[in-house]
Amino acid sequence: MIWSKQKAGKVAEESVAEKAAGEAEGLYRSGKMHCAEAVLMAVRNVLTPEVPEEVVQLAGGFGGGSGTGCLCGAVSGGTIALGMVLKGDKKRTAALTKDLHHWFKGEYGAACCKMILQNRGKVCPELTGKVAGKVAEMLGS
Repeated sequence: MIWSKQKAGKVAEESVAEKAAGEAEGLYRSGKMHCAEAVLMAVRNVLTPEVPEEVVQLAGGFGGGSGTGCLCGAVSGGTIALGMVLKGDKKRTAALTKDLHHWFKGEYGAACCKMILQNRGKVCPELTGKVAGKVAEMLGS
């Protein structure tokens, strides 16, 4: 079990969303994974560790807005993670994907990688963690 200290000095179990967020940000910052891979790996690790790590290779082409700067790779990785965890529940996957996109646009003003970088600068490490945390939170509810 993972534990973290809270502001009041009490010890509490770290939430699945917090764990996924921290892990995704760390993977991104390590330089070993880009945003989409880091989100997918972190969600896999905290929610479906039985899924082979090789599944992360599915996100290989989605970093940097699929190499074109369009849809943020973290959102793409989160979308793949939703499908991975929900295992064929297309209706729920579609609904949560829509919710993820709406949340992300509300947080960052756009889902386009180029626009986010232009308007906010290099926020990729933090953004990657937040998306992984949001996906884990959504799947937990």
